[in-house]
Amino acid sequence: MPPKDASQSLTQDILRRAHSPDNAARIFSDKIQHRPLLLRPSSPPPSTARDARRRAREAKNKRAKALKPKPLSSRERRRLQLYRIPSSGQKYSLFTSLHNLWLGYMREVLGSELYNGGQGAAAKLACADYHGALVEVSRSRCPSRVGVKGIVIKDSKFAFEIITPGDKVKTLPKEGTMFRFEVPATATDAAAPESGCENSEKKKPFVFEVHGDQFQHRASDRANKKFKQHFLKML
Repeated sequence: MPPKDASQSLTQDILRRAHSPDNAARIFSDKIQHRPLLLRPSSPPPSTARDARRRAREAKNKRAKALKPKPLSSRERRRLQLYRIPSSGQKYSLFTSLHNLWLGYMREVLGSELYNGGQGAAAKLACADYHGALVEVSRSRCPSRVGVKGIVIKDSKFAFEIITPGDKVKTLPKEGTMFRFEVPATATDAAAPESGCENSEKKKPFVFEVHGDQFQHRASDRANKKFKQHFLKML
């Protein structure tokens, strides 16, 4: 290692090549000879009340995240088979009560439009929940699906999962399929003034069809979605 004087003279010689003598002396004095050497402190700086509050807030958030359960991913839900109906529960009779609840729900949602339909009824039907509905395939690209009927037990984004009167679970894709739903009128509904019918026995049920191609949304997503009218070539 060269002596200190030799290293200083070498540094000054290099500075004189690039700068004037006065500037070289000033740069050597300010940036090299008297340059401060900052060392990392061995102990943290004294804590303030603001730092203490910040650490307490971070510790509280960390404990809250540790206590809050992490939601399951789609892969974990499939592995645990959370949405799979066991063989003992695949019975049509078990879901008839769910269908009756859905009928009451639809009568409450539609109100007086249960008798006259219209644009208001179409908007309500597009945002309604169809778990428990009795659905029938009226038209489909696959001829074997036409006429399949059952209660909806799962309304996913791309398919209806139903249980048939023969206690069989079937999956009906929405793409290329038209579904028919029916809401029968009860005696109290027929006696309403909006019905305009004196004999409740002759009251026709409210029947509507849904195009599966335009219905590829989850039930939770449809509740807040605004549907717009579009021209459909298939119609």
